[in-house]
Amino acid sequence: MDTEAVVGADRPVVGMVHLPALPGAPRFDADGGRTAIHAAARRDAERLDAGGVDALIVENFGDAPFYPESVPRHVVAELTALVGTVREATDRPVGVNVLRNDGPSAVAVAAAAGAAFVRINVHVGARVADQGVLEGRAHETMRLRERLDADVRVLADVGVKHSAPMGRRDSAVGPEAFGDAVERGLADGVVVSGAATGRATDDDDLRAAVAARDEAGLDTPVFVGSGVTAETVGETLSVADGAIVGSALKAGGDAPNPVSVERVERLVAAADAVR
Repeated sequence: MDTEAVVGADRPVVGMVHLPALPGAPRFDADGGRTAIHAAARRDAERLDAGGVDALIVENFGDAPFYPESVPRHVVAELTALVGTVREATDRPVGVNVLRNDGPSAVAVAAAAGAAFVRINVHVGARVADQGVLEGRAHETMRLRERLDADVRVLADVGVKHSAPMGRRDSAVGPEAFGDAVERGLADGVVVSGAATGRATDDDDLRAAVAARDEAGLDTPVFVGSGVTAETVGETLSVADGAIVGSALKAGGDAPNPVSVERVERLVAAADAVR
């Protein structure tokens, strides 16, 4: 996967659009309704764009507790409309993550709304999370992409945050796991993250994923998916091929808060210093 071809930059910084709770979710704000959700999505997309990120990911962050697998039809419909709103607010590439683990719906939303890529938390294998057992559905996701003839790239997490492995394995980011995601699951890129939202990604895990990629003779990019800050992005991008950043770009460094243009500019400047 050529990161520059997909997200318009070498070693890109990808900013998160964390959506408020959608209709039907327990925390949905009926007073503000859909108008408020679209306004928040547009606001954060415009601020990320103004701050200079290379791409954006739209995620139904506010929908906790999350469906473990397939989300209902109304969630797919809402996300498709919201990705459209974000794409109107920026010319930068846009991605989709349908929490907790609905890869097929993410691909469908991306294809319909013109998004460039998706992130899938458990693409292959199985993990235990607060939603129970999350099972990879690469067979469905990749076949759907083929049927839709969708030019949508798949970024697959290995050892995804807020979860634990189902069975024994030397490493969630070692050669076997990397090979399963890329060579058997056909993922276009791999994401390595910390233990939870905003938590730093373990440097040993990042280096293990890069080593597994190199050992396999692949050119698959490795992204860091959590915990990147303005202070650490330079070191991160000296090893990783890209960074997905959420919390550090928000007011006060808190994921549910609005995006801060100043925080985005500071992190992007730090990234530019090593790119």
